[in-house]
Amino acid sequence: MKLLWENLFFLRRKTLTNMIFKMLRSRWWSPKNYQLRKRLIITYILLTLIPITVLVYFSYNQYTKLIEEQVGENVPKILDQMNKNIDNQMSELENLPELLYNSNDVISVLRKDTYINQSALQIDYYKVNSYLTNTYLTDISPVLGVFLWSNDRFFSSTLLPYSSGFKKIPSFKGNESIVLQDEVDLRFKSKPSFFLMTKKIKDYENRKDIGTLAIAVNLSFIENTLKDINKKNEAQLLLMSKKGKIIYHSDPTHIGMVEDISNYPTLKGSFSTNSNGEKQLISVSKSEKMDWVIVYKIPMKYITQKADVIKSVTLVFFVIISLGTVIISAFTAWGVSRPIYKLSRLMKDVEKGNFNVDLKVDSKDEIGILAQSFNSMISKIRELIKQNFHIEIRQKQAELYALQSQINPHFMYNTLETISMTIDDDTVSEMVTLLGRMLRFSLGNKNRIVPFQKEVEHIENYLTIQKFRFEDRLNFSIKSDINLHQLYSPKFILQPIIENCIKHGLEARRGTLTIRVIIRTIPGALQGTEDVIIRIEDDGTGIDEKTQQEIHSLLKSDPIGRRDSGFGMINVHARIMMLFGEEYGLTVESGNGTNIIIRFPVIEGAEAVIKYERREDDYFHE
Repeated sequence: MKLLWENLFFLRRKTLTNMIFKMLRSRWWSPKNYQLRKRLIITYILLTLIPITVLVYFSYNQYTKLIEEQVGENVPKILDQMNKNIDNQMSELENLPELLYNSNDVISVLRKDTYINQSALQIDYYKVNSYLTNTYLTDISPVLGVFLWSNDRFFSSTLLPYSSGFKKIPSFKGNESIVLQDEVDLRFKSKPSFFLMTKKIKDYENRKDIGTLAIAVNLSFIENTLKDINKKNEAQLLLMSKKGKIIYHSDPTHIGMVEDISNYPTLKGSFSTNSNGEKQLISVSKSEKMDWVIVYKIPMKYITQKADVIKSVTLVFFVIISLGTVIISAFTAWGVSRPIYKLSRLMKDVEKGNFNVDLKVDSKDEIGILAQSFNSMISKIRELIKQNFHIEIRQKQAELYALQSQINPHFMYNTLETISMTIDDDTVSEMVTLLGRMLRFSLGNKNRIVPFQKEVEHIENYLTIQKFRFEDRLNFSIKSDINLHQLYSPKFILQPIIENCIKHGLEARRGTLTIRVIIRTIPGALQGTEDVIIRIEDDGTGIDEKTQQEIHSLLKSDPIGRRDSGFGMINVHARIMMLFGEEYGLTVESGNGTNIIIRFPVIEGAEAVIKYERREDDYFHE
């Protein structure tokens, strides 16, 4: 019968498993190595989050690229316009030296090369310097100073004090040129940036040079022209000659340095490059008149700064939305997979032998139908198990009653043989008395729960009779730390254990044997209760490893079904488990001798006795 319901359960479980996988294959597709919940979440990520992430990434890149292209197109146009403005202003500045020819007095002074006296020289100094001041140093002019050298004379007029070493005529190149401030020994107070416009003054009537004019022009007019595009401190704006020499720079310390203009792929337009590991956009515009080049350099991160802000905000919203949708998808996946996971867990419990399970699913979909089928199957299996269990319990009832009322015939024969061989009348009388007490306890008392004192007296009588038989080969002691008169014990649980000790410790070998019985209480297996521990120790040969493993296997398996195993302790263990539960029973330890520990809850009072006797009756009659 047992084999029948085990096969039935196996077939039902296999059918149920096939139903689950068929349903999953018909509705979901994903790798089989993942749980359904994980597959649902992974599917959601593959179908939503990853495409959205790719879309956002490419959108940001395209938007950033578009901004770079627009800046690269617009900035050169602005630079071209600035170049035109600078060209116009430079055209006006180029006319300044011609103003000198408007004064015949100044030209006359420059033609002189000797003076009668110092007074005439001072008068000429005054004439020229005054003209220079009135003509060039106006409120709207960017001129910082005018310097004129002629026939070892030096005329000058400046807005700011300057270094005295400049009075000696510098060596200018060419007839007319632009000279940067780092090329001459001229410094103004407050250190403004400037450049010199130099020109030879010619006497067209006499066809000879009569002097050299140098006009110091403040670079502020260039800065004012470029200020509209140079509002960002992160950008670099520079004006340089066609050879790369920097005329103006937003950082004055760079003025006079040489930029390697040969590395520029174009001098009209924009291009990107890496500088010190940082990508930057360079826009270039070349002047048609002056051959000057305006360069605007700005790191890309500042161009895309607003785009980065949008990206950051978008990323935050994307993360929030993604987390929200992942949580929702996780809850949805959990709602779908939870009944199946619960079904799997309950099936594992059933596989371990626990049939008191119930899969509660309120839905009416395929999972709900599956749950109903599972519950129906388990219910039928429980009925089959219950029927089979009741049949086996009734079969064991007679055995348990027989166990409580019988005395081992082998023990009876040995006792009678000992009596017949005894000559001492007192000894015979005592042995017969002890045997009578044992018979009255075994056959006369039909209770299954007896006072602890009676159970101890019974085993003491048994050991005393065995002592007469084996004499000095057997010693025993019984020690109790509990009140034996108040507590109760299941009947006939000690003698089968003691019989095993004597059978394997004395009958099967020569030598002596000491048996110790120790009774005490400990905190209970259940909270707030106490348990009785009976420890039976002997110093015999112990149990061999193979037999010990067999006993442990029997104790851990179904003890009721193993009553015919041939081990008396298995019968005692089965009875204690039926009365008190799986937490109680026997444990066996073997080494130098054998230790057997019996554990069951404290039984005190008539109500407890009635309770456990009724429980044993229920096992027999269910």
